[in-house]
Amino acid sequence: MSIEMLLSAIAGLALFLYGMNLMAAGLQKVAGDKLKGIIQKLTRTKFMAVIVGMFVTMIIQSSSATSVMVVSFVNAGLMSLQQAIGIIFGANIGTTITGQLVSLNLTQLAPIAIASGIIMKSVTKKMSLKDASDILIGFGILFIGMNYLKDSLSPLKESPVFVDWILKYGSNPLIGLAIGLIMTFVLQSSSATIGVLIALAANGILPLSTAIYIIFGDNIGTCTTALISSLGTSRKGKRVALIHLSFNIIGTIYFMLFLTSTLTAVVEHATPNDIARQIANAHSLFNIVNVIVLFPFSTLLLKLVYWILPITPEENAMDAQKNSTYLDPYLLQTPAIALNNALYEFILMSSEAEKTITSAIQAIQLKDSAAVKEAIRHEKRVNKYEKQLIEYLVELSKQETISSTELQRIDYLFNSIHDVERISDHAENIAEYAREAIEQNIVLDDTVISELNHVYELVLTGFRLAIDAMSTGNIEDINRIIDIERQIDTLKLDIRRNHVLRMNKDIATPESGVIVMDLLSNLERISDHFRNIGEAVDKTGIAS
Repeated sequence: MSIEMLLSAIAGLALFLYGMNLMAAGLQKVAGDKLKGIIQKLTRTKFMAVIVGMFVTMIIQSSSATSVMVVSFVNAGLMSLQQAIGIIFGANIGTTITGQLVSLNLTQLAPIAIASGIIMKSVTKKMSLKDASDILIGFGILFIGMNYLKDSLSPLKESPVFVDWILKYGSNPLIGLAIGLIMTFVLQSSSATIGVLIALAANGILPLSTAIYIIFGDNIGTCTTALISSLGTSRKGKRVALIHLSFNIIGTIYFMLFLTSTLTAVVEHATPNDIARQIANAHSLFNIVNVIVLFPFSTLLLKLVYWILPITPEENAMDAQKNSTYLDPYLLQTPAIALNNALYEFILMSSEAEKTITSAIQAIQLKDSAAVKEAIRHEKRVNKYEKQLIEYLVELSKQETISSTELQRIDYLFNSIHDVERISDHAENIAEYAREAIEQNIVLDDTVISELNHVYELVLTGFRLAIDAMSTGNIEDINRIIDIERQIDTLKLDIRRNHVLRMNKDIATPESGVIVMDLLSNLERISDHFRNIGEAVDKTGIAS
C-alpha cells in the first residue's frame, strides 16, 4: 500500500466520519426535546426500552454513545439495570442503520443533498431549519467520503500480496474477530468499520465469508467506549458496560459455533450479487437475532452480571450516603439529556436552599442556635452546587450538537441558579439576624411574630411552587407565584408600618425594629428571586 493510497483512504474515512457526526449533530438538534421526552418515558416495559434504545441510537448514530449515556443514567440513579438492559438491546439494532444507509450507494444524491443543505442554511433565519440543513450536508459528505474511500482502496485488488493475506488470515474466525475488534476500538465507531468493509468488498477484495467474522469482532469492539467510560463510575455503571459486553460476546459465541453458515446463506439469498447489502444485512441480522434470542433471558443476563460484579456492603453504604449528582461529563455529547440532568441537579440545589430557609426561619421562631448553624451549613452546600452547575453548563454550551433553543434554556437556567443562590444568601442573612437576636436577647412581640409567620409561610409556598414549575412548567403555579410575590410586597409595607406604630407606643423596642425591618427586606428579596424563576419557566418552557 503506497503512501498516496493510505492518505487517500484516511481522507475518505475522515470525510465519512465527519459526515456521520454532522448528520448526527443535526438530528440531535432537531430531535432534542423529543429525545428527552422519549428517555423519560422508557420505564413502561422492557420491550418499550428496546424501542427507545433503537430510536435514540438512530438519532445519535452510535451505540457506544447510547451505552455511555445509559452508564451515566444508572450511575446517577436515574435508571435501573432492568431498564438499562432494554436500552442496550435496542441500541445494538439502531447502530446498524448507518451501515444499511451506506450500503445503498446513494453517492449520486450527495451533491444534491449538500447543495440543498447549504442553500437552506443560507436563506433561512429559522434555527430549526438551519439545524435540519446539517442533516442534509452531513448525509452528502458521508456518501462522498464513502465513495472516496472505495476509490482509494480500489488498487488493492491488483495487489496479490494483500489479496492473499486477506484470504489466508481473514478466513480464520479468530483472526477475523480480532481484526474487527481492533478496527472498531481504533475508529470508535462500528459504523465506520462496516463502511470500510463495504468499501473493500465493493472492490472485490473482501469476500463475505471473511467479512462475517470481522462483523462479529466489530460488535464486541463497539463495547470498548462504554467500558472505558465506566471506569470512573460506580459499580452500577460498570454493570451496564458489562451487560453490553456480555450481550455481544454471547451472541458472537453462538453465531460462530452454530449460525455463521446460516447467516451467510440468508444474506446471500436476500441480495445476490450485492455484497455491500449482504454485509449491512449480516450486521443487522446478527443484532436483531441476538435481541430476539436473549430478550427472554434478560433476567438471567442480569444475574450473570451481578455474579461477576456482586453488590458489596460498601456499595450499599455509599448509596445510602450518596449526595447524588447528575452532572456526568459523558452526557455532554447529547445536550438534550445533559440539560435535563442539569435541571435535576438544579432541583437538588433548590432543595438545599429550601433547607437553608426553613432552618433560618426555625432559628428566628425558636431562638435556636443549632438551627443557625444548620442554615449556614446548607448555604455552603448551595454554593458548591452553584459552582458545579455553572461549570457544567459552560461546557454544555460549547457543544457543537447543541441547538439554539437549548442555548436559550441554558441562559435562563444560569439566571435561575443565580436566583436560588441569592435566595440561600438571604436565608443565611435571616439566620444571622436570629443569632444576633439570641446573643442580644432581643424579644419580638406576639403581633409581629404572628405577622412574620404568615410571610414565612408565603415565602416557603412561593419558593416550592417555583421549583415545581421548573419540573412541570405548570402555568397555574407560575400565576400563583406572581400573586404570592405581590402579597409579600404588600405585607412588607403593612408589617413595617404596624411595627413602627408599636415602637412609637413603646409596645415594641427599637432593637426589635431593626431586626424586623431586616427580616422583611430579606424575605421580600427572596420573593423577588422566586418570581424570577417562575417567569423564566414561563418565557422559555424550560421544563417542557
